[in-house]
Amino acid sequence: MRTLTPPATPSRQPRSLCTHKQPCPSAASPDQEAAVVIAAHPEQGWSLLCNGALLFDDTGVLADGRVIDPHRPFTATA
Repeated sequence: MRTLTPPATPSRQPRSLCTHKQPCPSAASPDQEAAVVIAAHPEQGWSLLCNGALLFDDTGVLADGRVIDPHRPFTATA
């Protein structure tokens, strides 16, 4: 009888991919957007920051399971 081994469990990425000497702000901090971009996809409208947050071109953010609405400055039209 042949014994089957279970498939390897997929590894999860750490919450922070930051390896900088001066660590970038965490995804939970208010200045999370100051983290370094590690993967940019402007054709799709998003970038992955080293703290694990996804930054969208409309200034929305997906970080630590939280959605942060776009926060572009309001510009008045004449």
